[in-house]
Amino acid sequence: MHVVKGLSIVAIVAGTAAAGAAWWLYARVHEPFQGFADPGQFVDIPQGTGAGGIGARLAEAGVVRDATTFRVALWVTGRARDLKAGEYRFDRASSAVEVIDRIARGDVYKRLVTFREGLIIPDMAAVFEERGFGPAAEFGRAAKNRALVADLDPEARDLEGYLFPETYALPRGTTADELVAQMVGLFRRRYSEGLQAEAAAAGLSTRQVVTLASLVETETARAEERPLVAAVYRNRLAIGMGMQADPTVIYALRQVGRYDGNLSRADLQFDSPYNTYRYAGLPPGPIASPGLASIEAVLRPADVRHLYFVSRNDGSHVFADTLAEHNRNVQEWQVRYFRERRSR
Repeated sequence: MHVVKGLSIVAIVAGTAAAGAAWWLYARVHEPFQGFADPGQFVDIPQGTGAGGIGARLAEAGVVRDATTFRVALWVTGRARDLKAGEYRFDRASSAVEVIDRIARGDVYKRLVTFREGLIIPDMAAVFEERGFGPAAEFGRAAKNRALVADLDPEARDLEGYLFPETYALPRGTTADELVAQMVGLFRRRYSEGLQAEAAAAGLSTRQVVTLASLVETETARAEERPLVAAVYRNRLAIGMGMQADPTVIYALRQVGRYDGNLSRADLQFDSPYNTYRYAGLPPGPIASPGLASIEAVLRPADVRHLYFVSRNDGSHVFADTLAEHNRNVQEWQVRYFRERRSR
């Protein structure tokens, strides 16, 4: 009888101890921990790293208290098979369970890289390099993969015009090929089936739309002017009139490394198929990457008869229907304007 009572006491003590240990482990894996200094800690998890290796990296970085705590948290959550490779940034105290949840969701650290409207491939390549993703030459090579737009533009020789300008959130190890594919993918989503239908109704190919949009993009940054500039080029194209667009000459000069930031009268005679002062019609292809607003402006130009425009030297333009009216505008906003400035 006394033995049975003794065993009962031992069992109670053992049960209590087990319950206490279980509670201690539960509390430990849910307790926020930070063993690294501010402002944060990066942890890189290579592809193929096992759960044990991940725990060791996290413990060494001070993200979790120790590898044992991490293993227990894995057992509690049952997510050992869900952990994903990538680079993670931890900037505050987190429990082991929270850390596992982030890694299981693949919430990798991403850097923002912005390609503004109107850039050409070499400009974008420079941004790619400046942001630390790799050499500019790699981006330039990837941007030659015309197969990515072969169905949209069989005449494309590269991806000029089809690398959609946007701010992209990218994991640190993103390659040029991956980024270029993402940019073309975004262009496809923005240049929707609805817009493609509008282009077909207007008798314009995708290449013509993007080329026209690139002219609009490089001529004005003002939203209210885009449909007006688009109307000028659409009107000129309809009557077989030359585009006579300065940005096309600049593009031609940049291709051969001859543009110094200024455009002279002599430059307007530079012999290139992109020089729309010498060759009628559209240039051979896009001269920059247009944004959605410029593409829409080409497909929905203003209902005007404008054939000319000239800069007011403040980012805006004055438009004209006739050459006589345009010449008066040139006198006022170019000849007289700069003469007065020189006389001051």
